[in-house]
Amino acid sequence: MNESLLRELVPAVIGVLVRRGADFAAAEDAVQDALVEAVRVCQDDPLRDPKGWLITVAWRKFLDAARAETSRRHRELRVESEPVPGPGEPADDTLQLYFLCAHPSLTPASAVALTLRAVGGLTTRQIAQAYLVPEATMAQRISRAKRTVSGVRFNQPGDVATVLCVLYLVFNEGYSGDVDLAVEAIRLARQLAAVTKHEEVAGLLALMLLHHARRPARTGLDGSLVPLAEQDRGLWNTRLIAEGVDVLQAALARDRLGEFQAQAAIAALHADAQKAEETDWVQIVEWYDELVRLTDSPVARLNRAVAVGEADGPRAGLAALAGLDTALPRHAAVAAYLHERDGDPVAAARLYAEAARSAPSLPERDHLTRQAARLNTRLRS
Repeated sequence: MNESLLRELVPAVIGVLVRRGADFAAAEDAVQDALVEAVRVCQDDPLRDPKGWLITVAWRKFLDAARAETSRRHRELRVESEPVPGPGEPADDTLQLYFLCAHPSLTPASAVALTLRAVGGLTTRQIAQAYLVPEATMAQRISRAKRTVSGVRFNQPGDVATVLCVLYLVFNEGYSGDVDLAVEAIRLARQLAAVTKHEEVAGLLALMLLHHARRPARTGLDGSLVPLAEQDRGLWNTRLIAEGVDVLQAALARDRLGEFQAQAAIAALHADAQKAEETDWVQIVEWYDELVRLTDSPVARLNRAVAVGEADGPRAGLAALAGLDTALPRHAAVAAYLHERDGDPVAAARLYAEAARSAPSLPERDHLTRQAARLNTRLRS
């Protein structure tokens, strides 16, 4: 099979699917899936009509994806706007699909990527952003995962840790507002918590509840982003906070700390403060130390720098930031905030503008642009 010949046909096949009613992104995904199948099944039997074969298979892939998306959205519509307390409704097939896609034949990273794409409904671009890798790299990872499982039976479920990673990333996408999946992720986490005593399942559920409790205050009436320190804490959902804290305390009592429990503990300390200035930043730094020890995550180190800046002053925060890769998402925004608090508005304005150019969402870009404009106005006056 001449892969280069097939790839030359891709633009034409995408065009056919678009004319049949598929949007461009969905058509592109369907054609990529068809290419993977062509390489798998046609190596020893060259296609007599490669273009016709690709159109037929890609259109079938598009229809399958469209049906799956429709089913997923129907599941979402069954969920109320706020997650109900307690174990929730009996489990449906969605959670089982998460476990089956986390197949033992896949590496954890590939299993997460495949599940997010096939079941979670996220785009390749969204998954790539979550993993801090180029979109092309993630597309290749997903294609390899599909090839790996194309010939196996889905009768061996994956492990809990992989499913938790998937649920967390789905929740984060929903929480960002790009895809409204936060409530669905909480629903599935509740179902998982009801059938297992795994402390990290409880940790993830607590983390989701505590973050979701702040959602009503995260944006203004005009859709603008409201930073945590400026949020109206009267809008926070105290019921979800209380439940999240109870779930977290039960998990921590098992004395088997994991990264989701550590993140939930940080969220609980934020939720416990009646005012932003009452936040216990010293404890938050201690929990970030635990999180860095558990994960060695550069994102955790970046967030820790903010907490250090609040607990010990902006110069200490800048010192904690100094050893981190400047290419990290939101690195420039953190540096801008710490420089402003340290009395350097010139550097802060420049960094806010830089951060705005690479912001992952429109509300965040607008917020950072306003911050830069505010400082530049002050400097000119």
